[in-house]
Amino acid sequence: MTLDEIKALDAADPLRQTREVFSLPDGVTYLDGNSLGVLPKATPDAMNDMVHRQWGKDLIRSWNSNDWINAPRRLGDKIGKLIGAAPGQVVAADSTSVNVFKALSAASQLNSGKSVLLSENGNFPTDAYMMEGLASASGNRLHAELVERGHILARLDRGDVAALLLTQTHYKTGALWDMADVTRRAHAAGALVIWDLSHSAGALPVELDACKADFAVGCGYKYLNGGPGAPAFIYVAQRHQGQVMPALSGWMGHAAPFAFDDQYDAGRGIDRFLCGTPGILGMCALEVGLDIFQEVDMAVVRKKSQQLGDLFIRLVEDHTSGFELASPRDAERRGSQVSIRHKDGYAIMQALIERGVIGDFRAPDILRFGFTPLYTRHVDVWTAVSELADIMNSNAWQDEKYAVRAAVT
Repeated sequence: MTLDEIKALDAADPLRQTREVFSLPDGVTYLDGNSLGVLPKATPDAMNDMVHRQWGKDLIRSWNSNDWINAPRRLGDKIGKLIGAAPGQVVAADSTSVNVFKALSAASQLNSGKSVLLSENGNFPTDAYMMEGLASASGNRLHAELVERGHILARLDRGDVAALLLTQTHYKTGALWDMADVTRRAHAAGALVIWDLSHSAGALPVELDACKADFAVGCGYKYLNGGPGAPAFIYVAQRHQGQVMPALSGWMGHAAPFAFDDQYDAGRGIDRFLCGTPGILGMCALEVGLDIFQEVDMAVVRKKSQQLGDLFIRLVEDHTSGFELASPRDAERRGSQVSIRHKDGYAIMQALIERGVIGDFRAPDILRFGFTPLYTRHVDVWTAVSELADIMNSNAWQDEKYAVRAAVT
C-alpha cells in the first residue's frame, strides 16, 4: 500500500474525531495503549475539580453531596455496558490481582466439591500467583495447576476443576479464546469460569451475560484510559452473588457499612464484592475514560482494530525481515495488538522508543504493538513500520546502549 492509500483510510475512519478527545504528544507514535492508555483531554479538569472543589472545599461531605459513595457501582455499570453485563453485576474496585483472588475464592466456595484451580502456562503471572496463594491459604485443599493452552479443554474432562481462569486476550500474543465455547464446555465439565478481560475491555465487544460467564475481572488503565494504577473491576453473574461469603470481607462490602456492626453481614448483590474504601481520585480519572465510550459503537472499534493489525502485519512482512509473527494471523482470533518475535527484541524496541515509536517488550523475545482504535491512526502504523525497517536495515539497534535493561520493559 502507498502512503496516500493509508492516509485515505484515516480520512474515511468513522472514529477519526474520537482521537481529538485525547492528549497525544507531538512527535510520538503511541502503540502501547494495551499497557497504558493515553490521557483524555478532559481528565485534568475533572481531577482539578475533584481535588480543589470536592476534596478541598466540600471535604468529607462529598461522600454524599458529590456521590463518592456510589462511584464503584456507577462506574461498574458503565464498564458493564462494554463487556455485555446487565446493571448490578460489575463494580469498580481494588486492583486486578485482588479481584482475581475474590473471584477464585468465590468460585471455590460455589464448587466446594472440586479442588483444582486451572489455567494455562504463560497466562499473565498475577493470575497464576493468586491461584497459588489461594491454594496455600486453603491448607492445600485447593491445588493450582497450569497446562499447555492446547490441553485446557481436555484437562476439564477429569471433572475435578473448581475454577478455570483464563485471560480472554493473551497478554503476550493477543490470541483470543472463544469465550462462549470455552464457558459452555467448562460448565459441561462442572467447572466455573473466570475471565480476565484486562486486554479485552474497551478493545473488542465482550458478551459476558450472553456467554453465561460466571466471573470476570479487568483493569482500568489500558484500553479504558483511566490512568496508571486506575481502579480495576469485577463482574459476578447475578445468579452467584447471593451464594458467596466474600473471603475479603471488608467494611465496604457490609450490608450497612455505617452501622459499624461487630459482625460481618454481607451486602446485597454485587455490593458484597467491595472491600475497602474506594480510591476516589482514581475513580474520577477512570470515569472520564469510560464516558468516552458512551457514544462509541464497539463493533466499529473492533473492525478498525482488525484493520490496523492486518495492516501492521502486511507492512512488517513487506518491509522487514528477521521477525516471526507471534500473534494469530487471522484477525478474528486476535485481540487489539500484534506481537512479533526477535532474539534481540529488547534492543530493537528501545531503538524504536528513542525514535518516538512506543511499543513494549515482553520476555524473552516479544515486541508488542497495541492498536487503540479510539486514537490510533493507520498512518501511525506506517510510521512505526518505516522506523522499524530503518532500524533493522541500518543495524542501529546494535548500539550497546539499547541492550541495557530498564526496570520496566
